Amino acid sequence: MAEITSTAGELLFGKVLTPAGIIQQGAIAVSEEAIHYAGEAAFLPEVYAHWPVSTEETGGLLIPGFVDVHVHGGAGFDFMYANAESLEAITRFHASQGTTTMLATTMTADKKDIDRALSEVDAFRASPMPFAQLAGVHLEGPFISPKWSGAQNPEHIVPANIEWLEQWEALYPGLIRQVTLAPEREGALEAVTWLRKHGITAALGHTDAVFEEVIAAADAGLNQAVHMFNAMTPLHHRKPGAAGAILFDSRIRAEIIADGIHVHPAAISVLARLKNAGNLLLITDAMSATGLSDGEYTIGDLPVLVRDGVARLKENPEALAGSTLTMIRGFRYLVQEVGLTLEEASRAASMTPAEALGMQRTIGTLEAGKRGDILLLDDALDLRGVWINGRRLAD
Repeated sequence: MAEITSTAGELLFGKVLTPAGIIQQGAIAVSEEAIHYAGEAAFLPEVYAHWPVSTEETGGLLIPGFVDVHVHGGAGFDFMYANAESLEAITRFHASQGTTTMLATTMTADKKDIDRALSEVDAFRASPMPFAQLAGVHLEGPFISPKWSGAQNPEHIVPANIEWLEQWEALYPGLIRQVTLAPEREGALEAVTWLRKHGITAALGHTDAVFEEVIAAADAGLNQAVHMFNAMTPLHHRKPGAAGAILFDSRIRAEIIADGIHVHPAAISVLARLKNAGNLLLITDAMSATGLSDGEYTIGDLPVLVRDGVARLKENPEALAGSTLTMIRGFRYLVQEVGLTLEEASRAASMTPAEALGMQRTIGTLEAGKRGDILLLDDALDLRGVWINGRRLAD
């Protein structure tokens, strides 16, 4: 899937996953403007009867496009060092894997490098985006814990700095949608309050926080946790840690990398049961090697070795360095390995992240009036078609 074909309007028939459940004999009327109808085929309004029918959809499953709020790159490129050409390559690749909306996720880096990344993404978003839509930026660091740096460069870790946040917000209003920080660090609680006041997701990650510190951060407004169970204090029955606090506190949404490498499926199942009220987000944490073969790459400014699709720091093979996961693979894993229903997996991959971005009125579900971001899956949950803004990606 590379280029986009244009159509004035199109009818899609098959099983349709709607907020009310799966319609077995369903239909969607979609144009470049929006979804006009999503429901029972028998009740399709006459006004759409003359639209061309995409016969390939008969018998397939139509679900909302995926929304990935934590992705560092792909197709050989990293958001930290992107330009217009590489931003198009990243969004093109992830669109081909079912991602229709995403956040360009940065790394813990020198401020000038973060400045540059923000500038490039902001400029890219000023023009129409033909592939996956960049809804903004997720700053993963640099306000994290050096004890849990993972694949983040510890040389660039600094305490939370509201002056930086204010500067970035003034230069690029609304661009930053999520900031990951360690809530136990100096200035972090004040930063959390500032972020929530400005409508930005305040997420904990790469953190040495104990249970009580996470709860205090949630009291201050912290409302998300990145790559659950990874790079945080673990759950112990006498010291619940950050992981225990996230499981305990319904105010905190949890991201999960469902690749069978970062988290055991049983742990994902437990998490899903506790976060089943719309608080679970499927993410990829994908790095530049995603979509490419094994070899040597970088994540931010750190060298990475990818073997059998698993990315690890070259200098510290015990440390995972993001992933090579795609959203369609993660979606399949949630259904086929973890045991979530199609509705539960779709909520985690589309609706809940759309809500986290405050975009639930325009994306995340298949409903009339929403953006035409649609995926076609076959019975094996393999991807057979992608529509973004009502236009189908060409094979």
